[in-house]
Amino acid sequence: MATCPTCSKSVDEVEDPGAAPYGNFINYYTFNPPENRLSLIPATLLRDLGHNDSREEDTLILDVGRKVHLLGFDLDETLIRRAQQTSPEHSNITFMHLDITQDTKQLQDYLRQHCCTHFHLCLCLAVTMWVHLNHGDSALLQLLSHLASISKHLLLEAQPWKCYRSAARRLRKLGRSDFDHFKTLKIQGDVAIHLKEHLEKHCGMQLIQSFGSTSWDRQLLLFRRT
Repeated sequence: MATCPTCSKSVDEVEDPGAAPYGNFINYYTFNPPENRLSLIPATLLRDLGHNDSREEDTLILDVGRKVHLLGFDLDETLIRRAQQTSPEHSNITFMHLDITQDTKQLQDYLRQHCCTHFHLCLCLAVTMWVHLNHGDSALLQLLSHLASISKHLLLEAQPWKCYRSAARRLRKLGRSDFDHFKTLKIQGDVAIHLKEHLEKHCGMQLIQSFGSTSWDRQLLLFRRT
């Protein structure tokens, strides 16, 4: 998931895709293949938040034996178009152009279309840092609260603090301004612990399983509505 109002690709982003300031990487799964996560988690899905280019969703859906509906969304319209063009033709996969920090009505509309009040599973993978850096502490917690309110289960992969420093360093290397909130964030250190505490204390969710950490030292945590 990315978190900017508009996402036109600059020359710098094309030359250094690792410097995407909103997480809207143009080739994310070439340097972090889906197998890095899929080797740790069961082959289940319903929705992926911040999907980039759909490869992970396609892999997941091929492993699911029963009928499910998958919604993937991102605020980068270019990535959404790419996903629509490259994804296998599944009638139960939908890609949506959406910035969840600004508008959630489309999610409610999607649920109503499928006669549901909640998503069975929300995948929020390597998303939290970008919301945090671009919108601050309160927006990060608000995001988690909203996801918890519309999901029965939440699979969370939060970037550790060292990833924040690396992201800021990449921007400075390109001569860009730092992230708006990087130097004023109060949620630091073990970010995953902070997010777990918020979900359990304020969102009515309980950690039911930790699937371990990826090769990038990111924990995969599964929460369930209590």
